[in-house]
Amino acid sequence: MSEQYNSREERKRLQTQKKTKTKSKKKDPKNSAPLWKKILLILLAIGIVGMVAGGITFAVIVSGAPSLDEQKLKDSFSSKIYDVNGDEITEFGQVKRTYVPYEDIPKALEEAVLATEDARFYEHHGVDIIRLGGALVANIQEGFGAEGGSTITQQVIKNSLLTTDKTISRKVQEVWLAFQLEQKYSKQEILEMYLNKIYFPGNIYGVAKAADSFYGKDLSKLELHEAAMIAGMPQSPNNYNPRTNPESAEKRRNIVLSLMAKHGFISEAEANEAKKVPIQSTLVKPTEKANPYHAFVGEVIQEIKEKTDIDAGSAGLQIYTTLDPKAQETVDDVLNGDVISFPDDELQAGISLIDTKTGEIRAIGGGRNQPVGGYNYATDTRRQPGSTIKPVLDYGPVIEHEKWSTYKQIVDEPYTYSDGTPINNWDRSYMGQMSIRQALAQSRNIPALKALQEVGLEKAQAFAQGLGIPLDEIYEPYAVGGFTSGVSPMQMAGAFSAFGNNGIFIEPHTVKKIILSDGTEINLTPEPKAAMSDYTAFMITDMMKSVVQYGTGASVNIPGINIAGKTGTTNFDAKQKAAYNVPSGAAKDAWFVGYNPTYTAAVWTGYNISKESEKVYLNSSDQKLARAIFKKIFSEIAADDDSDFEQPDSVVKKAVEMGSSDAVLAGNNTPSNRIAYEYFVKGSEPSKVSKKYDKPAKPAKPAKLSVNYDQASNSVSVNWNYDEGALGSVSFEVSQSVDGGQYQVVSNSKNRSYQIADVTPGATYSFQVVAVSDEDSGNRSNAAATKIQIPGAVEEEPEIEEPEIEEPEIEESEIEEPEIPDIPGLEGNEDNDDTKNEQQNNDQGNGDSTGNGNNNGNNNGNNNGNNNGNNNGNNNGNNNGNNNGNSGDGATTPTSPPAETSTPPQNSSGKEEDIQPNGDNGEGE
Repeated sequence: MSEQYNSREERKRLQTQKKTKTKSKKKDPKNSAPLWKKILLILLAIGIVGMVAGGITFAVIVSGAPSLDEQKLKDSFSSKIYDVNGDEITEFGQVKRTYVPYEDIPKALEEAVLATEDARFYEHHGVDIIRLGGALVANIQEGFGAEGGSTITQQVIKNSLLTTDKTISRKVQEVWLAFQLEQKYSKQEILEMYLNKIYFPGNIYGVAKAADSFYGKDLSKLELHEAAMIAGMPQSPNNYNPRTNPESAEKRRNIVLSLMAKHGFISEAEANEAKKVPIQSTLVKPTEKANPYHAFVGEVIQEIKEKTDIDAGSAGLQIYTTLDPKAQETVDDVLNGDVISFPDDELQAGISLIDTKTGEIRAIGGGRNQPVGGYNYATDTRRQPGSTIKPVLDYGPVIEHEKWSTYKQIVDEPYTYSDGTPINNWDRSYMGQMSIRQALAQSRNIPALKALQEVGLEKAQAFAQGLGIPLDEIYEPYAVGGFTSGVSPMQMAGAFSAFGNNGIFIEPHTVKKIILSDGTEINLTPEPKAAMSDYTAFMITDMMKSVVQYGTGASVNIPGINIAGKTGTTNFDAKQKAAYNVPSGAAKDAWFVGYNPTYTAAVWTGYNISKESEKVYLNSSDQKLARAIFKKIFSEIAADDDSDFEQPDSVVKKAVEMGSSDAVLAGNNTPSNRIAYEYFVKGSEPSKVSKKYDKPAKPAKPAKLSVNYDQASNSVSVNWNYDEGALGSVSFEVSQSVDGGQYQVVSNSKNRSYQIADVTPGATYSFQVVAVSDEDSGNRSNAAATKIQIPGAVEEEPEIEEPEIEEPEIEESEIEEPEIPDIPGLEGNEDNDDTKNEQQNNDQGNGDSTGNGNNNGNNNGNNNGNNNGNNNGNNNGNNNGNNNGNSGDGATTPTSPPAETSTPPQNSSGKEEDIQPNGDNGEGE
């Protein structure tokens, strides 16, 4: 519908407004266009700047790259090795090399190398972008240097012209020079350079020399499986050495064969057929005799390769090592049988000797009668460690985490693993409660398992890994060394050295530094790591000193040298015993690992086990060799070393009483043979003092002992005094003797008196009173003693009236103690003079010693006298004379027992001792 306007002017005005609005709407997109242009321009500018900056950076980096030196590319430069003193010991690198031109390299070997190292070698121009991309992704995900993307061309550049630093600048230079190398040399020339420079085990360089060394044949005669093995070794020469690590080598060879099939060089059938060939079936034995340092040099080359990826045999290095020539000579003399007698030539030994404080390897004993490139029993062997693992896996972790003391009590008893499987000690016996020090010294298995269970498998595994022991898994049988894969002497030496180094672990190493051909110096010393607390290191060390002092390692003890160490043996399983006819008591492996503050050594002895072996076991005599080897080496290298391990501030030493379940301090009265000096983590030491051997105060001796005779009742009463305050804690034991007879206990009560009725006239009654502790009947006072003679009966004569004789009362107070000679062991109330007076009175009545009464009768000279003499003489003489005289010498009064004894004296037969008259055991003695 058309619009209606009132006038022409209105229509014109309205049309003008519409045009204006239309122009305004079209203006917005025009205004936004310059913004996008600006963004694009900015991005373009940044890109240009980045390219310029990158180009400048690239130019700067590559400007520092070395030129392509043909001599360095094709020739190799020998490296020199220096010992710990800085003296040159050997030069290696050019000797064992046979240069071979490309035309003489068999196709199978070339294809094996290409399939393994650089499958697109003939397609790229020095750098494989596809391979480099894969490596770049891995480096972004796992960190720079995680994976290499180097082609064969790049490896030639790296090994010949550049350092092995994993830096961006070095990688840029490598790429730049690889492009240049491809422009200057043909692919065949580059491959020829590579194949003649690569390193093989045994200080061998180049594929031609490798073929001759390992298979005893020319390159052209190599079989497919042999070519694959040679192609696979250079990636990790020692690990893939078919002589020393056949299992790993076979896996590597089969990977190479699979890669050849994958890339179309061979068929799957050919690969499978080659894989069936036993890895060692065509190997030849090394023919070159060992040089004095061949085992050590082999480790040097491997260590440099692993840490820097430098081929030490062709890089012209100056290598400064940790080798001690004198120590190495000592080790070699032992292995050669010059100072130790071996049962046969087949028994092998591996020895690792390192510096306790630095981890520097001083000497390596790779084995007996070993050729260059042969098996290294110090570093390559993997055998079960037996009981040598107990400080590492059991007691070390539990002290570290649970702060057990060296006295910690543990029970050696019938026991099982957590799954119910029984565990036995080596001697099939049990020793009951003991300290962990004693358990380690005597190498008890059950306490070791209990320690592992206490700390837990996870913590124990981490502790061992921190000491360089490779434990990817752990089970309870590991507590006593029942490992699945085993350990090497070098690994055990490294672990034990940390105990002697205050808990600091430094990886054992042969190389301190290397100097490249351009003067660049690279430090290869490992960084120290705290593997445990210093208290754990010291306490484990002190426990292992006990092993050497009086435990299973006592034969290693060297006077004047402070050695800590541990023995270890392993057993054959039932299947092996049957297969190899192993006798009872034989062992598979025997170890000793020990150290002092300066050196640490690990010694393994055993046989290679195979169907061809005539003997595979160690008899009881063979099992002593590891200890004998260690002792001989330490006697030489540590002869004047009396250094000892220093106790850290975190440890306290305490005298504890042996036998207590929980540690208690020894008391003042603890016998010296019941005191042990043990170590505790500070803050966990005991404070309770033992009272087991404390003697309570001796009860006081009864005082003022008196004895009274009552003629009217014909009874005797004994009375004494005692401290009122102590009456509640003692009882009184009264012993009685009649006429010198044996003492008999007649009373035991709280009373302070004793009465006896119907006493025998003329008899002598002796009494002894002892205060006895109510808490401990063995705690008795010294004896208080007294005696009394009962008057004899008086017969009345009808003709003569006898006057009444009033019998005197005998009291203790009448006894004059000073009159009695002081004799040790006697405290009595008897008085010799009183006894003599009584005796004289009797003698006068008795007359002569036979009791006749004639003397007195004659003296009187009348009937009265005769009557008296006869009556009294016969009466008293017959009575007293016969009575007392029968005992021997006259009428001496019997004595009481020595007053310091708490029980009646006894003779040598254990019976109560008779009191002898006048002399032998007389009164006052």
